Amino acid sequence: MSEQLKEVLRNQQKQKKAQNEPSRDEDVVQLVCFMVEEEEFAVPILSIQEIIKPLAATRVPSTPDYVVGVFNLRGNVLPLIDLKRKFNGLKSVYTDETRFIVIRNKNQVSGFVIDKLTEAIRLKESDIDPAPESMDSDDNHIYGVGKRADSIITILRIEALFKRAF
Repeated sequence: MSEQLKEVLRNQQKQKKAQNEPSRDEDVVQLVCFMVEEEEFAVPILSIQEIIKPLAATRVPSTPDYVVGVFNLRGNVLPLIDLKRKFNGLKSVYTDETRFIVIRNKNQVSGFVIDKLTEAIRLKESDIDPAPESMDSDDNHIYGVGKRADSIITILRIEALFKRAF
């Protein structure tokens, strides 16, 4: 193979790498992905305080059914929200993969029941589309839709998860 041809192939490989990797000046969002039912969701990694295995929760009267109750996390009593029930009315069934994802929003901290933790990813801002217009409201839980090569991820608005309906 001629040196010229080798150089062209090297340049093509460099260009492919550059297209797949975010540039230094392009905004990148770091997200933690998880499953609720068969749908993959994500939240910004900086909003997560920790991810733990399920703990015992105590039911609190006069709260919506998606509020599982409260649980004790190292001396802090936190509300626990069942995302499956909040999103589609079905009660979560705990498995070995079930986790509580503890999220902080300003001065509020709550736990959320998820079916399965999947991965931490980095997405370019340009790969995130806004929430569909039909879902554009203050009650909307969706920040946007992250596009990946093989799938899409629903990115949740942290503020909306903490909005109380009681």
